[in-house]
Amino acid sequence: MSQGSVEDQIAQILGEPEVDAAVDAVGFEARAHGKDAPEAPATVLNSLMGITRAGGALGVPGLYVTDDPGGVDDDARSGTLKVRLGLGWAKSHRFTTGQCPVMKYHRSLMMAILHGRVHIAKAVNATVIGLDDAPRGYAEFDQGASRKYVLDPHGALTGVMPV
Repeated sequence: MSQGSVEDQIAQILGEPEVDAAVDAVGFEARAHGKDAPEAPATVLNSLMGITRAGGALGVPGLYVTDDPGGVDDDARSGTLKVRLGLGWAKSHRFTTGQCPVMKYHRSLMMAILHGRVHIAKAVNATVIGLDDAPRGYAEFDQGASRKYVLDPHGALTGVMPV
């Protein structure tokens, strides 16, 4: 990282190298730091435990799987991570993990969208593309593009969503 360690960057922003809570929204496809870095499935979790103060909380909605046939090594292929659990234990961290309870929120979110109180397409940076542009969209997403692609093969969304 060109701006120093994660702790140094946090200290530059907050004046101290620790936070009260942190969120891993990356998951098992995380990469080590730096351009062209290899996949390192536990790197985000380990970094978060390092920068979260004692008694702090870690939220882990990032996707972790029980099996990954394309994993970088035998551990990754079986969903086994080299997480510094001892560090999390020593710092008395609270971990909240798992998928979002979608059924709990879907009706209220749907109503907020329908009544114009939430603009979800804008919030997730939705980008409408045609079917011919799908390979480019997938490639950009795999490269880390911060947008959600919506495939519109028949032009049904023209004028409805930003292109």
